[in-house]
Amino acid sequence: MGTPSMLFSESPEDPFALGHGATAVLDDQGTVVGWSVRAQELLGYSAKEVIGRAWRELLVDTRDLPVARSVVVNAMRSGGWFGVLPVRHRDGRRVEMGFRARAITRDGDGQEWVLVGAPAAEVIAWQRDRALLDGLYRRSPVGLVTYGPDRKVLRVNRAIAKASGVPVDAPVGHHPRDFMVQDDAARADERVRHVLETGEPLIFTEQSARAAHEPGRERIVSVSAFRMEDPSGRVLGVAETIEDVTDRHRAQRRLALLNEASARVGNSLDVIRTARELAEVAVDGLADLCSVDLMKPVTLGDEPPPGVTGPLLRVALSPPERRVPYHEGEVVPILPESAQARCLDERRTILDRQLTLRPEWYVMDRRRIEVASGLGVHSLIAVPLVARGLILGVVSLWRSRHSEPFEDDDAAVAQEISSRAAVCIDNARRFTQQQNAALTLQRSLLPSAATDLPAVEVACRYLPASGEPGIGGDWFDVIPLSGARVALVVGDVVGHGIHAAASMGRLRAAVRTLASLDLEPDEVMARLDDLVSLLAAEVEANAHGNGSADEQVLGATCLYAVYDPVSRHCSLARAGHPAPLLSTPDGEVTVLDPPAGPPLGLGGLPFETYDLDLPEGSLLALYTNGLLEARSGDIDAALESLRTCLSAVGDPLDHTCHAVIEALLPVGHVPADDIALLIARTRVLPPENVASWELPLEATSAARARELTTAQLTEWGLEELAFTTELVASELVTNTYRYAEGPVTLRLIRTQTLICEVSDTSHTSPHLRRAQSTDEGGRGLFLVAQLTERWGTRYTHDGKTVWTEQPLPPTAGDEKPPEAD
Repeated sequence: MGTPSMLFSESPEDPFALGHGATAVLDDQGTVVGWSVRAQELLGYSAKEVIGRAWRELLVDTRDLPVARSVVVNAMRSGGWFGVLPVRHRDGRRVEMGFRARAITRDGDGQEWVLVGAPAAEVIAWQRDRALLDGLYRRSPVGLVTYGPDRKVLRVNRAIAKASGVPVDAPVGHHPRDFMVQDDAARADERVRHVLETGEPLIFTEQSARAAHEPGRERIVSVSAFRMEDPSGRVLGVAETIEDVTDRHRAQRRLALLNEASARVGNSLDVIRTARELAEVAVDGLADLCSVDLMKPVTLGDEPPPGVTGPLLRVALSPPERRVPYHEGEVVPILPESAQARCLDERRTILDRQLTLRPEWYVMDRRRIEVASGLGVHSLIAVPLVARGLILGVVSLWRSRHSEPFEDDDAAVAQEISSRAAVCIDNARRFTQQQNAALTLQRSLLPSAATDLPAVEVACRYLPASGEPGIGGDWFDVIPLSGARVALVVGDVVGHGIHAAASMGRLRAAVRTLASLDLEPDEVMARLDDLVSLLAAEVEANAHGNGSADEQVLGATCLYAVYDPVSRHCSLARAGHPAPLLSTPDGEVTVLDPPAGPPLGLGGLPFETYDLDLPEGSLLALYTNGLLEARSGDIDAALESLRTCLSAVGDPLDHTCHAVIEALLPVGHVPADDIALLIARTRVLPPENVASWELPLEATSAARARELTTAQLTEWGLEELAFTTELVASELVTNTYRYAEGPVTLRLIRTQTLICEVSDTSHTSPHLRRAQSTDEGGRGLFLVAQLTERWGTRYTHDGKTVWTEQPLPPTAGDEKPPEAD
């Protein structure tokens, strides 16, 4: 007799499983000849009550007979049948039962039918579970992988096979390392091991899952995993659901790249730096290699010409690959046939998915073509950099080796990033243009430091600011004064840009004008304060008149010092400016403490003069606040560094200036604010170069002045100047006798020029006038002006001094003056 084992499932959850389903046996006449205990439990009939009866008597009514007959017919024809029939319970109620029937041939000609039944609800639920399981493996779009306890693949569904491109059975029996890229396989195996050991499920964990046969194809999956156990708790393995989220991941990455580009590109107003930021961002999330080529005028801050004329200049290359034919700083010629030329001509993004390296890319010699071939580039995006309708350059992005070719979405992202970067580059270019104009203006207004002065030896440094604020209004000046004295000036105008530079020029001119009047330092500050207040009033008036605020400067700080090499006396005043430092010949460095005074422009507040005597060879350092704030903003640390540099008083001044800048400004750092530094080493005129006499206020003093002058010039070997100088001295002393009071002082000073000074106690200023032919006097100052190179009057608290200067004779000028020793 055939075996009925095929009717029973080995799965304990199968309602037809042996020991779980109800079993009945029918002979070829449809009479019940066998009845199981489970059948009695489900339908209430004992074996005695059923055996020998026709099986149709157990149906609910005769209307089910045709169905029953079909069961028999189908079972006979096909050898088996499955279906649901209503059966009458012993208590009369209707029970829906699922049946599985199969014909069995006995030894001989007889046949029997074995029926296995179970409640229809259980059968349907089990079939639904079977259908679900079958759907997961055959029709589900979500991948399914099951692993055994040894972490080898037991089964994969068709979704996995379709996504990976390998047959369904290929991974079975293998570890992930056998069909995935090594790094990705290691993470997948670790994931399975973790779930097996801990039983903790993983939910929507994203990771890379590149296939070994396609290592360059990016594949990101979302994995959920759980441990499989039987009812006894025995671990059967791990089941994973895997969803390919590569497209979603790429979209998120592109959005993140756009956001990152907004944050990283354009943080500085520097053309080259902005281009490098663009290249670095593109390589971080979009390309394997990126270059930025700009028109040369753009790099200089100039307006680019219409269209594309001439080659481009490579300003950025990321990463710095040595095998790339053209590197940063090199000129990149472009042929009309190249993708970059098409991109610039048509002003649109060019996408070349499958690129073959061709010489028409760029004009390259054979060696460069061979070197570039080693990069393995296979896909290109060329994007024009266009801002305000002007072409600035081109961005080229490449993918090489195992990377996937560029897609349309990649081209769209590249265009968006490049468009934003083009605006930033153009802003940087325009800022550079304005910065260059302001710097040119400022440098044209700054003096060239005079180093050959009888009073001081000077050295200076000026470092313009760079960055968004632009250059400021810092300045310095060295102004020769009468009597071999010198004025040292350092100032800082509030604000940045062209307006600050222009205002600086106005203030510098004002300081020079006030210095020519030989005013005291506090008086100079007071006059400058008035001037700045007037400028502020003009700005306010223009703002109201034009309906918009004009970005001009409204304030400034300044320090003004006057040094006399004869008396070694120095007087200074400051208006809100940092105090100067003094280094004496013994190496002691102190910060002078003159009254700070208010910044210029506040108006109505007093300024004070600070007086001190300086030993010969002292260093006086004047600077702007940008010097102290250059490194870290720590003023005390900066002052200490400045002290250290100034303590070496014997070094050349130029070396000292260099040491100060090197100590206070980080290497390669561009200051955020202007830096002006002026260091002066004091000189003292030898006593033999100065002659001074006090004359009585009487008519004979003019003759005495002539005698003294002639004798002194003879002693100095300046007999050629004796006639003119004794005439000048005589006229000045005569004017003092006529118009002044008190004692008269005559002083001769020999430096690079011959200086003659006559001082008295009067504050009345002499005036040069044109005498009529009938006038007996009035020609003295006219003669003085004609005989000397310069003349003027300076005032002190005790009176005034009228001075003149004459150039020394050529023979005397050829000799090195004693004061320069």
